[in-house]
Amino acid sequence: MPVKSVLFALTVTVMMVSSAFAQDGSTGEQPVRLSSYGSIPPRMLIDCPTAATLPRASFDVHVRDFSSGGLLTSINIGLHQQFMLGVSYGGTNVLGESKSAWQNHPEFEVKYQIIPETYSIPAVAIGFASQGYGDYIEGWDRYRYKSKGFYAVVSKAYQTYSWATGFHGGINYSLEHTKDEDSSPNFFFGFDMNMNHNVAIVAEYDLALNDDKKHEEEGFGGKGWGYFSIGMRWIFYERLELGIDLKNLLNNRRDVNQFSRELRISYYEFF
Repeated sequence: MPVKSVLFALTVTVMMVSSAFAQDGSTGEQPVRLSSYGSIPPRMLIDCPTAATLPRASFDVHVRDFSSGGLLTSINIGLHQQFMLGVSYGGTNVLGESKSAWQNHPEFEVKYQIIPETYSIPAVAIGFASQGYGDYIEGWDRYRYKSKGFYAVVSKAYQTYSWATGFHGGINYSLEHTKDEDSSPNFFFGFDMNMNHNVAIVAEYDLALNDDKKHEEEGFGGKGWGYFSIGMRWIFYERLELGIDLKNLLNNRRDVNQFSRELRISYYEFF
C-alpha cells in the first residue's frame, strides 16, 4: 500500500535526521530553540488537546501503539508561533502476525492559539482534529474512541518551586455521529505536571457525552462514566520523549473489562 510505505519512511527519516541549521529566534519569544522537549508545553495530554502550539519552524513526530497490534504515526508542524498543522496515519494488526488493517486515508489536525498565555491570562486555542483512536469501525463510520472534531480549549500553567503544572479544559463537537446518532457536544479536562524537567505526569478526563447512547447491537460505546486516563512522560534525550499511558481506567466500554496500556515515542526538532 503506497500511502503507508511513504508515511512510515518519512517518519523514520524525520526522526533520524537532525537539522543543522537551527537558528535563535528574534521574535522575543522564550528561547525554545536551544532547550529540550520538556521546555515547551504539551500540545496534547493523552487523547485530549491543550491550548499550546509548536514554536514557529519546528516539528514533532509521534509514534504510539494501541490494542489489537495497532500503530499510529503523526507529524505536526509549527507554521507560526500560534498556528500548527498535523497529519496522522495508522492501522490495527500492524504489530503481530495478522493481516494489517490500515486507515482508509490520513487524518488531519489544525490548531490556532487565538489568545497567548500571560501571567494572568490563560491561553485559548481553537482547532479541528479528525484523528480518532483505537481501531476504525467501518460499519459505524467512527473510531473506537471518537475524534475531537471541532474544539476549543483553555490552558494555564503555574510554577511552584521546581514543579511546573498546567491545567486544561475544553469543549468539542465530533463529526463521527452519522451512524450512532450521538451528536452531543462534549467536554474534557486534564493537567500535566513536570516534576524535574525530565519526568512528567499527565492525566485527562473526557466526559464522552457524545459516546454514551446505548446501541446494544454493536457491542461497543461508553457506559456513561467518561474516559479517565493517566500517563507518564520521560525526556530520554533533549529532543526525544518516551511515554506510557493507562487509558480508560473507569472501564467505560461495553466491549472491554480492562484498561488499555499504550506506549509512545515523540521526537522534536527545528527546521
